[in-house]
Amino acid sequence: MSCVHYRFQSRLTYDSLQFEGLNITVGELKRRIMRRERLKFCQLKISKAQTDEEYTDDDALIPKNTSVIIRRVPAAGLKSSNRRFVGHQAGPSAKSFQTGDSLLLSLEQLLKTENLAEAKASEEDKLKAVMYQSSLCYYSSR
Repeated sequence: MSCVHYRFQSRLTYDSLQFEGLNITVGELKRRIMRRERLKFCQLKISKAQTDEEYTDDDALIPKNTSVIIRRVPAAGLKSSNRRFVGHQAGPSAKSFQTGDSLLLSLEQLLKTENLAEAKASEEDKLKAVMYQSSLCYYSSR
């Protein structure tokens, strides 16, 4: 039985994943790690532990007994109904409202906005949107 040693960038210790054969594809390694670690709403970036060279092709082969570093990145284009950090307020931020000469975005619109720095909204709502968007990778919707 062959294995690949992997660790997440935020962890100190390596885990091992066993497989049949001399090599495993990057895509298959990603699928197995996602299943084993119960990860959803994120993508994995895999790089060689010794050289920090990233595997960019999912069909690339990783030899047995190789050590790799895994990085989680939010999946682009995925939407979730998970609102653990947001949604407790149904006041003014639940709808768009006008102050002075500019129309502010609602919290729901902010959650879908990619460039929060330039969005017209309150700082409090921007922070809630940042926390929500950054948590999508780590929590599954129920």
